[in-house]
Amino acid sequence: MSKSQTRSELEDWHRQDISAEIRKRGISVAELARRNGYNNPTTFYNVFKLPYPKVERIVADFLGVEPQVIWPSRYAHHTHAQCNTAPFSRQQAKSA
Repeated sequence: MSKSQTRSELEDWHRQDISAEIRKRGISVAELARRNGYNNPTTFYNVFKLPYPKVERIVADFLGVEPQVIWPSRYAHHTHAQCNTAPFSRQQAKSA
């Protein structure tokens, strides 16, 4: 059973679990940060405390899951329509 299947739907992974999963793949969180252009890994570590979509995507891609699997509480209230409102706004502007 995978880690994503053993957790409740709205329970975020613990920061130590995320770090451990990264270490199991042979690098540290700091090294993952450096490999993705973050010369100061401290900035990268903010993902453990605050929503940080760019870094969430980097971590999730490295672990082979979607960010919603690792941080479900951050995505619980978002629907596709809420996240993708730009095309609707452009269409509204054209018809006005």
